[in-house]
This record gives sequence, structure tokens and C-alpha cells, in this order.
Amino acid sequence: MKRREIIALLGGAAVGLPLATRGQAEATRRIGALIAFAKDDPETEERLAGFQQGLAKRGWVEGRNIHIDYRFAAGRADPFPVFAKELVALQPDVILGHTPGAIVALQRETRTIPIVFVNVSDPIGMGFIASLPRPGGNITGVLHYEATIIGKWLAMLREIAPHLTGAALLANPKVSSYQYFLRSAEATAPSLGIDLTDSPVQTAAGIERAIEELARRPNSGLILPPDASTIVHRDLIVALAARHRLPAVYALKTFVVAGGLMSYGTDQNDLFRLAASYVDRILRGDKPADLPVQAPTRFETTVNLKTAKALGLDVPAHLLVAADEVIE
Repeated sequence: MKRREIIALLGGAAVGLPLATRGQAEATRRIGALIAFAKDDPETEERLAGFQQGLAKRGWVEGRNIHIDYRFAAGRADPFPVFAKELVALQPDVILGHTPGAIVALQRETRTIPIVFVNVSDPIGMGFIASLPRPGGNITGVLHYEATIIGKWLAMLREIAPHLTGAALLANPKVSSYQYFLRSAEATAPSLGIDLTDSPVQTAAGIERAIEELARRPNSGLILPPDASTIVHRDLIVALAARHRLPAVYALKTFVVAGGLMSYGTDQNDLFRLAASYVDRILRGDKPADLPVQAPTRFETTVNLKTAKALGLDVPAHLLVAADEVIE
């Protein structure tokens, strides 16, 4: 979606409003949204356009019958508690929470206002819900990844770099889903003949040290599960992987657009549209406790052929055929 199309959608979503509701005086419902990334990030704009598109499809239009209060953490964890408190104080009908850090902060502030999460991979382990089919509290949402997807990332890494014998899982250990992905990686890697290294990182300096250490081990590569800490430093990670000629598979397409080798992951815009469907149901009276957590429905593969060539790698034909986008 082009930037001008996103702006047009955000400003004129009423076009998609069902005819039966146009022109009628409607009570304005209030939605809070705690977003992990910066407001002016193009991907943030695109995802929120998908969210508003999903709402408009169901008859909810900003400025007509809903008002959305946004807070943007700009890739940092420290604003979450402050923003969560601010949003809860507004007493919205429902709050959209983006990433585990946002949900942790919101859960501390309210056990009654409905919360819909997006980009959360281990909601049971994090204590957000009781079970996927019956969340049981005031929180439900859209699952980001199941832990078994780590096997797909490792297999793709091995396919594109057949000589590979070792891989590092690069992520922030303070992120709640860290152990969720690490346990799955440790269980899967031996069957693929991969010696897995746990590489916990929290800062740019830590990322640089971890990648330089990995580069000293021959035939090694990287896998990066979803993690706001690494997303913020994606340009650094991509540059270091290129410098040290390390193949890498990412959970998010944004790394490949920045010059990374390959990604396999959920369609982020689709996740936000799915989250809009749950916001709609809650606004119409459904309770989060009774709304099963949704699994993602769309996955996409992105391959950067320019990066593969620079690394001296031949992309297998079946990976190219399966790719939703090939960057040349």
C-alpha cells in the first residue's frame, strides 16, 4: 500500500461504511491503542491503516461513531506504563495492545476494560489468558506465532545455506516470549544438524558483540524471532550480517526490505485487520473471556536476491517459487 493510499484511507474510511448507517446520528465509542513503534514509521502507518480498514468494513469510522486515542512507544519499553495509565484513565470501551510489553502494562492498570492484543506469541505463558479457546478474563486477541514456527525458520536457513552447521537465536531475554522461542529452537535444531547458540541481546552494543562472536565460528547463521528490541536496530543487524557474511532468516519482512536475506512470517497488516474484527465484536457486546484467541491466517515469504548474491548463496528454486516477494 502506497503512502498516499494509506493517508486517504485514514482520512476517508467512511467510503466503506454500510449505507444503512450513513447519515444516522450515532453514539461515539472510544478505543484506546497502545502501539510499540513510532507514529511516523511507515510500517506503523500501514498497520494502523489495516486496523482502521477492518473497523470501517464493519461500520466503525473515526470521526463518525468511534474515536481512537493512540499512544506510541517508539520502540522503547519505558513509556508503556505511563501510556497504559493514561489510556485506562480515559475509560475507553476497548483497548488495542501491540506487543507483549503493552499488554503487561495494560494488565497492571485494568482487569475490567476489554483488551485486544496483536503481535503476542505466548499469551498463556505470559499470564494474559487462561487458554486459547477460553481466554477467561478481559484479554483476547490475535496470536502472532506458535513456537513451532522456529522449525520453519531453521529449515529455511539450512536450505539456503546447506553448509551451515551452527545458528544463533538473537533476541532480548527480557522479552516475555524469549524462552518460548528458545525452548522450541533447542528442541528442533539437533534434528536439522544445527548447533544452536543462545545469543541474548538488549542494546546495539550487545547486538554488535553477539554477531561478531558468531562470525568467528565457521558455517554459522542467524535466526531472529519477533522482538521490538531487534526491530529498532534492524539496520545495524542487517549491516553486521552483511559485513560478516552471515545468512539470516527473520520473522519480519521489514528486515529483508532493509537488506536482510530472507523472512517467513505473518502478514502484519492482516493481523491488525483481524484485531479490528475482535474490537468490533466487543463494541457490539461480546466479552473477551468468551472470544477464542485467533491464529494468524496469512504468512508471507520474502527473499532478497541481491543479498543472497552478495553472500555467495544460491536460492533454491522452490523457495523462489514459494516467495510472495522477491527483492532484486
